[in-house]
Amino acid sequence: MTSTAQTTITQADPEMRLLPASQFTIEQLTAAYNQTRVDYLVPMPMNAARLAAYVRVYDVDMDHSWVAVDGETVLGLAMLGVRPGRTWVTRLGVLPNRRRRGAGEALVRALLESTRALGRPLAILEVIKGNQPAHELFLKVGFRETRELLVMRRPPGPPAGAYAAACSASWLEKEEALDLLCASPVRPAWTNEMETYINAGDAQGLHVDLPAGAVGEGGRGWLVFRRQKYTLSHFVLHTEAGSPALVAAALAARLYERFPQMDSYIENLPAADPHLPALLNAGFMEVFRRIEMQRS
Repeated sequence: MTSTAQTTITQADPEMRLLPASQFTIEQLTAAYNQTRVDYLVPMPMNAARLAAYVRVYDVDMDHSWVAVDGETVLGLAMLGVRPGRTWVTRLGVLPNRRRRGAGEALVRALLESTRALGRPLAILEVIKGNQPAHELFLKVGFRETRELLVMRRPPGPPAGAYAAACSASWLEKEEALDLLCASPVRPAWTNEMETYINAGDAQGLHVDLPAGAVGEGGRGWLVFRRQKYTLSHFVLHTEAGSPALVAAALAARLYERFPQMDSYIENLPAADPHLPALLNAGFMEVFRRIEMQRS
C-alpha cells in the first residue's frame, strides 16, 4: 500500500491516518475487513471475489472510501456507495483492540466529508439492531432513525398453502421486472434499489392474478427478486389490488412451485411491509434486524 494521500480531518489517535481505499488491493481490503469483524454481532466473512462484486453491485466509490492505518497496519475501514442524490455508508469496521480510540468516528466523518464533496445532500446507512456502540456513534454524528429492516431466510422446500392453483402467474424477465420495480410506491433499501438490480444483472419477476371468488375478493401483485446460482434473494413485493396477505401467499406458492430446491434470503424488507405475515407462513424466518438511518 502507498501513503501519499490522506484526509485532513484531525484524528483522536495521533498515530492514525486515513487513506483512500483505492490505494489498496481488493485482497488487502478483504483481509482488513475480516479482521475487523472477528467478533461481530452477525458474522459476515468475505473473500476477494465477493468483496469485488459488492463494490460493483452497490456502487462503492473506492476513491471516497477510507482506510485507517497506523504505519503499515490497517486499523479499520469504511466504504461509501454513491448514487444520484445520496450516499450509503457501509462496511465500517475497526480492529477490536483499536476500538474506542476515535478510528470509527474518524472514518464515518471522512465518509460524510466525501458526501459533501460529491454534492450529495443525503447519507444513508443501516446498523444491526443491538449493535449499541455503532448505533450511538451514528447518532452522535447526526444520523437519525428512519425505519427497521428485516433480514430473513427460507430453506429449500415445496410451497405452502393452496394458492398456486387458484391464481394465474406470469414470469417476467429482467427488463419487465425492472419496469415493475421502477413503479413501486415504497422506497426500497439501498440493497434493493433499481441501481442494485441493474448492476447485478440477475433480476427476475413474477406477477400473479387472483380471480374473485377463488380466494375471496381476488387481487393481483408482483414480486421482483434476484436469481443467483443457488439462491433467490433481495425480494421486493407490491400488491396492486386486493389483500397483501393473499397476494404474497400466491406469489410464494408459485415461486416455490417452480424453485423448490433454492435457498432464499430477503435482504432489508421493511418491518412494516404488509406482506410479512404471508412470508412467515410461507416458511421465512427472521434472522436479525437492521435500523436504517439517514443524515441530511
